[in-house]
Amino acid sequence: MDALKVSLCGIPLDNPVIPASGTFGYGHEFAQWYDINCLGTFSFKGTTLSPRLGNPTPRIAECSAGMLNAVGLQNPGVHEVIREELPKLRSCFHKPVMANVSGFSVDEYVEACRLLAAEPQVGWLEINISCPNVHGGGMSFGTDPASAALVVEAVRKVTDKPLIVKLTPNVADIIPIARACEDAGADGISLINTLVGMRIDLKTRRPVLARQTGGYSGPGIFPVALRMVWQVAGAVHIPVVGMGGVSSAQDVIEMMLAGATAVQVGTANLVEPTICRDIIMDLPRVMERYGITSLSDIIGGAR
Repeated sequence: MDALKVSLCGIPLDNPVIPASGTFGYGHEFAQWYDINCLGTFSFKGTTLSPRLGNPTPRIAECSAGMLNAVGLQNPGVHEVIREELPKLRSCFHKPVMANVSGFSVDEYVEACRLLAAEPQVGWLEINISCPNVHGGGMSFGTDPASAALVVEAVRKVTDKPLIVKLTPNVADIIPIARACEDAGADGISLINTLVGMRIDLKTRRPVLARQTGGYSGPGIFPVALRMVWQVAGAVHIPVVGMGGVSSAQDVIEMMLAGATAVQVGTANLVEPTICRDIIMDLPRVMERYGITSLSDIIGGAR
């Protein structure tokens, strides 16, 4: 349906709906539920250069209007992803995929991105400098404009594929960081990652999560995410991918009006595995209700 089509960093999407990294595995896990080719694309599980077991358990906690996670980037490592996961993906998904990459040093980001960029099915590299659940990497690069730019500049040297930088909301002012990424060569910005939060067990009087704190996600963070998408979209000249608490076609349109070119759906996938398919199917109805003839025409339309 042409009315749903958008273009992200020069790559056409059938629609703007993208399952977010960490909530959709490597794609084939959800192919048992529906034909995932209906998606615009998806961002696969955060991948690091070396395998990671993640954080100790418990590392998931439910809370009002969302959940906390401190999974800690558990993944098999980039070499295993290329050897095992991408061939499985090719059997069930026939569009370019977004590769989400995390690291604990600039060199790790560079090498993982170099390897993944060489894979034909990888359309975009989503550089995650915003994970709050690991020490010595992740969010530490994303809270300072100079550090963020350093990662982007280094990765830019090893690939011509679009680089989308995923930013953390856990900062005083996100605009200088977004602009630093753009100046360093980023082709797009995605935001927001999770907000740092915690829960305490009243019986044990101890934090619920083994790591004490975790990333808060789900519908409760949608207004914060929308505000930051609005801010960044008005401050940079590259596409913005909005995410954070999105769970309906109405949320997708609201994000796009704030300035998002495409919209990622995260925690909702863990609640309802077919939610992205359902949102895509519902978009034409919601568009008709609000007199929208083309989604590409409403990007930033609330300005």
